[in-house]
Amino acid sequence: MRALAFRLVGDHGMMEDALQEAYLKAFRALPRFRGEASFGTWLYRIVYNACVDELKRAKRSVGLPLEEVSEKLEGAPDPGETLSVKGAVRGALMGLPPEERAAVALVDGQGLRYAEAAAVLGLPVGTVASRLNRAREALRSALGDPGEAREGRASP
Repeated sequence: MRALAFRLVGDHGMMEDALQEAYLKAFRALPRFRGEASFGTWLYRIVYNACVDELKRAKRSVGLPLEEVSEKLEGAPDPGETLSVKGAVRGALMGLPPEERAAVALVDGQGLRYAEAAAVLGLPVGTVASRLNRAREALRSALGDPGEAREGRASP
């Protein structure tokens, strides 16, 4: 739940607020859980809704600061480059509309099947698929080909 919430809101403080609200709502709604969907799908839906509510309350995009790395481990990738790539991916994800970001977070981030993500989001499977397609295309466009970016070549 934490991973989904963080991918949706992009800020630890907002994530904690959304999760606290989601867990409280889930606890209060537990007696009304009918079992029409799996418990996990039901809980993901509550977390998703709490995150959307948190984003509406904030009405702003959150930039995530990169951590400073003091030393490079022998044989390990350059931490600065790794943080830069993670920051770029996080920024590209946060640039997506919340509906597309949610589809990416559920399917690519949490490993849910399209049908499970559709149940969480309350959408038809085809809508989830089209949102994923648009989101992935936007991410490809925003991130470009890393090999070309390093060599200074423009994307075709």
